[in-house]
Amino acid sequence: MEQVALQLSHIEKKFAGVHALKDMHFNLKQCEVHGLLGENGAGKSTLIKIIGGIYKPDAGEIKINGKTEIINGIKDAQARGINVIHQEIVLVPYISVYENIFLGREPRTRLGFKDHRQMIAKAKIMMESMGLTIDVLRPVHELTIAQQQLIEIVKAISFNVRILIMDEPTSSLTDKEVEQLFIMIKKLTEHNVSIIYISHRMDELFTITDRITVIRDGSYIDTVNTKQTNIDELVKLMVGRNLNNYYQRHYQENGERLLEVKNLSKKGVFNNVNFHLKKGEILGFAGLMGAGRSEIMQAVFGADQYDSGEIYFDNQLVKLKSPQDAIDIGIALVPEDRKKQGLILGNSIAFNLTLTVLKQFMHGCLVNQQKQKDIIQYYINKLNIKTPNADKIVGQLSGGNQQKVVIAKWLATKPKIIILDEPTRGIDIGAKAEIYQIIDELCASGMAIIMISSELPEIINMCDRVCVVANGQIQGELSQSELTQEKIMKLATGRA
Repeated sequence: MEQVALQLSHIEKKFAGVHALKDMHFNLKQCEVHGLLGENGAGKSTLIKIIGGIYKPDAGEIKINGKTEIINGIKDAQARGINVIHQEIVLVPYISVYENIFLGREPRTRLGFKDHRQMIAKAKIMMESMGLTIDVLRPVHELTIAQQQLIEIVKAISFNVRILIMDEPTSSLTDKEVEQLFIMIKKLTEHNVSIIYISHRMDELFTITDRITVIRDGSYIDTVNTKQTNIDELVKLMVGRNLNNYYQRHYQENGERLLEVKNLSKKGVFNNVNFHLKKGEILGFAGLMGAGRSEIMQAVFGADQYDSGEIYFDNQLVKLKSPQDAIDIGIALVPEDRKKQGLILGNSIAFNLTLTVLKQFMHGCLVNQQKQKDIIQYYINKLNIKTPNADKIVGQLSGGNQQKVVIAKWLATKPKIIILDEPTRGIDIGAKAEIYQIIDELCASGMAIIMISSELPEIINMCDRVCVVANGQIQGELSQSELTQEKIMKLATGRA
């Protein structure tokens, strides 16, 4: 019988009298990678904070290696071999790798000084044990995000970690960096480390985990063997109902050509890009992170200038020198980072939703407030934005509802073409299904859509055609009937 590294039984946690966790159960076997899955607000964060010593449970029992334990704070959890790697990296940027690893726990010489020689030697040994070649003397700010994440893991190893919790560890990584992370995770399990892996990305969970536990509304729902489940079962467990046709797509005969891009080039960024887009279709852009997909679309949207090439909109040659030029002819762009590029988080839904169309409500110096309210309410209803009112601060919404506000903001401009850059990044399964339904309805209305996505199942199931980009060039175009993950990856990595 496999040994259980961690077991939680009947865990309860309330905040202001409201249950965040109710009769929660969870167990982690020795040396396994165990996925933790649930919609935003399901209780995942509360659960890992209890395991990591940030919160104390109001009731219930925690066993580590079969022994009942009371975890009194983060340091106590670390002393018991539990470490959490949070989504936001917490390394100190302007000190070295080895100093970050031992920060606050520096070994001392007999004279009481920090023993840098010992720290460097130990850091190198830990790096080598994980197959890493990062220079431990380098300042952290010189490293890539992926390298910093690997340093976080090495830091956890320095605590003699036995249970490692990883919260959305791939959110900022390229596909190649994800592969490197997965290799390191496998090595950790070979070194007797058990891992709790939290992610919204189903493909990752199916690749790296042994079992998956689903929680909903603060309660334990089920634990399944990864090899014996599928996406439909997991979605049903997460949302409590069948999401029939998870990828909402009703294919139809596409209309006439609306956009054509010819020989678009920008030195050192993209080269000789050619594609077209028809009314009522979704054209996907796939490729590895850094391939140039977003940069191409920034140029099409007028946000970045290009050196040469032509853009035709409705058979007319257009010169788009700014985003406003694109908006004026009917092109909109939902950016990949909603928090930095798409929203002003400290302002209301109403403020954000009408940023792109303020001129519609102006009569001289006066604002037609009723017209403004009508449009705001129309899009809140149309996109099913879950909020008590339009005055709610957008930063307080879930990721899925924030994304709906960004989409609504651009739909308010009444575009003929909408470019969606990573439209479901960082949102939960239920919200993804709603976004897919919105996209499908937009297509059915005749709108043309360009979708950039790093999630291949999304690209394959939602798009009519897919252009695959690598090194700033379109390496090939695949029709719906040709789409497979293998074909896309061959083109994306230059192996086709």
